[in-house]
Amino acid sequence: MAYTLVYTKTASRDIQKLDTVVKKRIKKKIEEYSQDPILHAKKLVNSAIGTYRWRIGNYRLVFDMDENKIVVLRVGHRREIYR
Repeated sequence: MAYTLVYTKTASRDIQKLDTVVKKRIKKKIEEYSQDPILHAKKLVNSAIGTYRWRIGNYRLVFDMDENKIVVLRVGHRREIYR
């Protein structure tokens, strides 16, 4: 099943702030993980910032699922993303 990626304004800003090498790495992993998102996802305990997360090295991508859409909410370093 093909999932459509939807980025929030906040997620777009988060990605733009990142280093070029990190952006490429995140883009590659998003394409890979979006084929079967739940297989690679962990459910967040505190769903205030989102429902699921993907681990991409030291970075985390927080997202929600909406039928056949993946709504990317936040992207950031692991020490700062949950604040």
